[in-house]
Amino acid sequence: MTLAPHDQPDVPVWARHDAFPIAPSGCGWLDFKKLAHTCDSPESLITAIRDDKGDGVELVWLPEYSHLILPEEVPQAAVAVLAARLRRSSDHLIDAREKLRWFGFLLTGVALYMCYQGWAFAPVSATTTARLGFALHAMITSMSIGITVLMFLVFAFIPWYQAQKRLRGLNALDSARENPSLVPTLRFETWLARQKAPVTRLFLVLISLVALAQIFSHVKTTGWGTWMTLFHNWDGTAAAGLVKDQYLHGQWWRLFTAPFLHGNVVHFLMNASALAYLGKRMEVFARWPHLPLVFLFAASIGGEASARFIQAPSVGASGGLMGWLGFLLVFESLHSRLVPSPAKRRLLAGVLLTALIGLIGYRFIDNAAHLGGLCAGALYALIVFPKSPSPKRPVSTLTDLIAGSSAMAILILSALLAVTHILTN
Repeated sequence: MTLAPHDQPDVPVWARHDAFPIAPSGCGWLDFKKLAHTCDSPESLITAIRDDKGDGVELVWLPEYSHLILPEEVPQAAVAVLAARLRRSSDHLIDAREKLRWFGFLLTGVALYMCYQGWAFAPVSATTTARLGFALHAMITSMSIGITVLMFLVFAFIPWYQAQKRLRGLNALDSARENPSLVPTLRFETWLARQKAPVTRLFLVLISLVALAQIFSHVKTTGWGTWMTLFHNWDGTAAAGLVKDQYLHGQWWRLFTAPFLHGNVVHFLMNASALAYLGKRMEVFARWPHLPLVFLFAASIGGEASARFIQAPSVGASGGLMGWLGFLLVFESLHSRLVPSPAKRRLLAGVLLTALIGLIGYRFIDNAAHLGGLCAGALYALIVFPKSPSPKRPVSTLTDLIAGSSAMAILILSALLAVTHILTN
């Protein structure tokens, strides 16, 4: 028997039996495109789960359940779920190895090219040992090699490591039901992915709008003949980025426009993916008004820290995003029953990954802005939210709504100001 909503007053929203939609009659499954597939019997449903080859089975329904559930929550499907998981994890590992190989070739090629550049431009009178020194120095100090290493790390090595770790963990199980901690985390991530986050989407629209302005400005200036330079350097930093001497001498508005600019396509894609995940998680659990408030506060503190400690111009939403990350770390610790522990560890892994990326790319990554934003977001959560043993999400007050709307208006105006300066510069 399933529980009625009032019989589950003390569990988080994603753990309630009605967290997912009401089940149709009979049995069947829902794919990740939200298309329903009916089955003749529970046995045929289990067969569909076992034979799933494309991450197609997201949720299932059976006559004894009033709402859709995860395949992992069907006791009689334990063996089928494990078989499907093992097959998908093996396929993911094969794909990850292929990416690792190709990104490895790219990294090796860029490294050899930079070594050649250093060797070729060494003084004619230099000895072989000196030329090797020039080649090594050119490779180590190259921004291109730094960006390629980051791409290799984020898009190849980490996915390969995660796929290998996941497959190793599954191989240690004799049954998908042996590890009960998997179900809460899977239920949490599945429920979160299905939630709407309109304010997060608005942030994505704003940074995309400014990115298009940067690309248009670049093409207008140099033409499409140099389109490959878009992978290295976008226009707009001088016009609306955080140019430190200009900011410190009166152009205060740069503190608000710079977070919407990005240095290149890799910088943009990394920040956009972080924004989509962190923004939705924060908007769903802490409510939307805190999204613009934390971003504005963290980006400002991060920008100010950058202006005081880093001389080079800065662009990017990383300060605000690190603020969201710091906020979530503290907020979810204060609301310990709101999110399962393995999902919290994913945030901590994000901090460690950012630190690693900052260490590798210290020559062109603004670590002062990252650290300032992270601390600002954590401080905001400590000040605004008291510790709560409740599994319920906090409710926005009228003050939250007014303050959040005001902060969002400032951010929208800042993005539009950035576009104006980029296109008219």
